[in-house]
Amino acid sequence: MKTFDYRSDLKNIPQKPGVYQFWSESEELIYIGKAKNLKNRVSSYFNKDNFRINAKTRVLVSKVKKVTFTIVDTEIDAWLLENSLIKKHQPRYNILLKDDKTYPWIIIKNEKFPRLFWTRKIIRDGSTYFGPYASVGMMHTILGMIKEIYPLRTCSLPLSLENINAGKFRVCLEYQIGNCKGPCQAFQKEEDYDQSISEIKDILNGKTGAVIKRLKKQLDDSVAALNFELSHLLKSKYDLLAHYQSKSTIVNSSITDVDVFSIATDEKHAFVNFLKVMNGTVIQTQTLEMKKRLDETDEELLSIAITEFRTRFDSHSKEIIVPFEMDFPDSGIKFIVPKLGEKKKLLELSQKNVIFFKREKLDQYEKLNPELRTDRLLEQMKKDLRLNQLPRHIECFDNSNFQGKFPVSAIVVFKDAKPSKKDYRHFNVQTVEGPDDFATMEEAVFRRYRRILDEKETLPQLIIIDGGKGQLSSAIKSLKKLGIEKEVTIIGIAKRLEELYYPGDQYPLYLDKKSETLKIIQQLRDEAHRFGITFHRKIRNKATLGTELERVPGIGRTTAEKLLRHFKSVKKIRESTEVELLEVLNKSQAVSLLNYFKQ
Repeated sequence: MKTFDYRSDLKNIPQKPGVYQFWSESEELIYIGKAKNLKNRVSSYFNKDNFRINAKTRVLVSKVKKVTFTIVDTEIDAWLLENSLIKKHQPRYNILLKDDKTYPWIIIKNEKFPRLFWTRKIIRDGSTYFGPYASVGMMHTILGMIKEIYPLRTCSLPLSLENINAGKFRVCLEYQIGNCKGPCQAFQKEEDYDQSISEIKDILNGKTGAVIKRLKKQLDDSVAALNFELSHLLKSKYDLLAHYQSKSTIVNSSITDVDVFSIATDEKHAFVNFLKVMNGTVIQTQTLEMKKRLDETDEELLSIAITEFRTRFDSHSKEIIVPFEMDFPDSGIKFIVPKLGEKKKLLELSQKNVIFFKREKLDQYEKLNPELRTDRLLEQMKKDLRLNQLPRHIECFDNSNFQGKFPVSAIVVFKDAKPSKKDYRHFNVQTVEGPDDFATMEEAVFRRYRRILDEKETLPQLIIIDGGKGQLSSAIKSLKKLGIEKEVTIIGIAKRLEELYYPGDQYPLYLDKKSETLKIIQQLRDEAHRFGITFHRKIRNKATLGTELERVPGIGRTTAEKLLRHFKSVKKIRESTEVELLEVLNKSQAVSLLNYFKQ
């Protein structure tokens, strides 16, 4: 296949609304898009002066060897056609619409004495369908409530007037137990049956309030006529329906017919929630997952999802509630971004649902693929800490001393947000006299990165200093001496308020206390403190024990250290025999030590 020459081939593309398809060299359909002006839209991909397209789009364009297109009458037709073609072909570079299963519907069959049941198949035979229902449990709850209020037939008998009048049928067990009123033997008139069907349609359309009003009037009339048996039946229906409405109504019933959409995204996925509201009742809800392909904007993603949902649920609402302004091709639709009131509550409800769904989905992905959690954490840290690269390698420094004595420094290393204990290091301070925490930090940082440079190892992407501005400034001095202050990002964390300090910035950064980024930094700081304290105690104990041994006549510091290295503790030295001591000491030293411990 010849290479696509946009200068000549674009001449054949009209300036009309439609759908375009990009094909690869192997005749694979790799992308489908829509446009209100095909020529302008396709040209924008191949214009070499257009530097606004991102890297992924450039990869897509490099693979295009042929462009085909379909002209439609309106931009709305282009949206619908694009949606159906993407679902059919699933091109590699298009957003992946997931969870595209067949949803159940409630059907009122087109027949005499219509039956009510659920189905996953739509047959165009004049029957009335309600749905689809994203939750099968919700659908069965509605069906159960309706059947409890309105006893309907469940048989498939051909209940024509001729058959009924001819006495072809007999009532079944459903009639005997009160689940059917026996229309097959004319025990229930067609007018009464159709009235029930009419009220059921109102309930399924969200017009529960109107049915409740009719039931209330019938109940009052039956009480006035002293028809207590009918009153009891109507009261049971009224209570059931009122209870159902109280559970399903969330806003003012004056909101008659609106669609509500909200969106939550991350680097790779988008989640869109849809609520269908009729007369103050949410009658349909679903959340759709989409997989990003070309760094699409939230507006582009939401536009695609709106088309998908309205097609899937056969919605014709003229009012749509969204979280931000939308440029949608259908001028007959009114988009609303509510700031307060009942419609704002609806949007907040949708947003709560989509955020919860996103969290649940990502948790599932991360359990199955732990590396996804790592990548997400690192991306979040990069964003929160304003880094220019992922912090896959992080090092944290901490100092320890006891009343100015036995100063040590410790460094812990995290790789891919997890401790890498084999890379932990500690330092005995060599150049600092007395309790000077700033000078100790300067020495530790200098020694650490001078060695890394000498051994030509890789520098970390992030350095964390346990301390405020003073310790951070000391660490930066060492980085400047080594000439690497611009090659790494370094920050300090102060313990009091967990504020983060950056070089040259007088104001600290405060992260949310529940932030995963802050939790990783706290884990680094605490691990550096633990590792440093452990090493510090070891040094302090060794020095203390060494001092005790030096009190023995004939044993100096060098000999004391030799004894501790060999026996590991003063207790073992005290319990040793003369023969065992002679492995380290001479005869006079061994006798002197034995006499010392006998005192």
